[in-house]
Amino acid sequence: MGTPGTTDGPTIFALSSAPGRAGVAVFRVSGPMTRNVVQAVCGAVPKPRVAALKTMRDPTGGGVIDRGLVIWFPGPASFTGEDMAEFHCHGGRAVVLAMRSALADCEACQPAEAGDFARRAFQNGKMDLTQAEGLADLIDAETEAQRLQALKQADGALFQKVESWRDDLIGAMALVEAAIDFSDEPDVATDAVSHADERVRGLVDDIGSVLSDQNRGEILRDGFRVVLVGPPNAGKSSLLNALARRDAAIVSEEPGTTRDLIEVRLDLGGVPIILTDTAGLRATESAVEKEGIRRSTESAKRADLALWLDDPEQPFGTWPSDLDQLALPRDAIRRVLSKGDLLSVAQRAAAPPDAILVSAKSGEGLEVLISRIVARTAAVCDADTPVYITQARHREHLSAALEYLHGFGQSGLDVELRAEELRRAAFELGRLTGRVDVEDVLDQVFGRFCIGK
Repeated sequence: MGTPGTTDGPTIFALSSAPGRAGVAVFRVSGPMTRNVVQAVCGAVPKPRVAALKTMRDPTGGGVIDRGLVIWFPGPASFTGEDMAEFHCHGGRAVVLAMRSALADCEACQPAEAGDFARRAFQNGKMDLTQAEGLADLIDAETEAQRLQALKQADGALFQKVESWRDDLIGAMALVEAAIDFSDEPDVATDAVSHADERVRGLVDDIGSVLSDQNRGEILRDGFRVVLVGPPNAGKSSLLNALARRDAAIVSEEPGTTRDLIEVRLDLGGVPIILTDTAGLRATESAVEKEGIRRSTESAKRADLALWLDDPEQPFGTWPSDLDQLALPRDAIRRVLSKGDLLSVAQRAAAPPDAILVSAKSGEGLEVLISRIVARTAAVCDADTPVYITQARHREHLSAALEYLHGFGQSGLDVELRAEELRRAAFELGRLTGRVDVEDVLDQVFGRFCIGK
């Protein structure tokens, strides 16, 4: 993380609001020449952090572009930590094009790349890498649960946790260094290492507890995967269309119609759901259908939840061997009877007691099935359980740090080697938040942002 107020680099600008016709368009400018840009376009710089109605003009010809609000944010009290300004103009295409051209004509002002504003905020010490990632997730959030998780990340939940670990680790490193410095005084050295061991054991327990979260954060961020599996003509595609409320999959009475995986994204109970329709499982000589079936079984094994659909036109229990061979997770919903509208009274009576009867045509049982799916997602994405890890990068660095801390616990090592294990663990925590040279991960983090953020 850099120093607040840093103003190195060119002055950048971008349309920060969504492109297209709108009531209002917002342009952001940041960098050392921002004051000059505001003066060139508006004639004068307004009071800091006060929205002022200004006439915006072309700095080269002086023609009026629009009348709108201008806000001036002198650094370091700004989002990026450097001088910033926002121009709020009308969102018509012609106005937006004229404003973009006017800003480009200003001296030393150039269009921003994706994530440039957030990257400058990081470089100027306004946020760490985990907060920047949380901000990107907040922009991308599609459901309420995703929004809440991203907001906690953007507010520094993981950063604060890692900083507390880093403080304890630095304390342990200081004790080990003292043991090295006073190696000629055995009592002092032994006592210092003993206290370091105590601190590291606490770190190992705490980091290990965070890592054993069953990937809840990543699942919520990327989507809870629900896969529909079963024999051909069991109604999987019809059920997917009913849950998606649109014709996402082709429905046909011909067996083997679905050959490839079909995915739709849903919002169920505020949790993002990725619902996958798969090829029906049966013996076949078709090479294409065999590949579809292989993909179906692999998808079911990787799913967070699998739903087994039975064909009501076949005797119940026809497919137990296939069900066992598929090796579905124990918590799979193993008996969904589709085409409930076609079932006779006798067939309904013969249905297994744990079966869920649904009909994509009449809507019967859909709310019951949805409630069962939501209950499963709630068990994984428990909003009351603190979740710190939301990305694979976080888990990678914390796992590496934990491995080095375990290495420190090998008492047979020389104290100098144990000190090196602590240094490596601290380096991994630093890479997680950006407290060390992380140029290799910056493009990956900030490249996800839209232009203007």
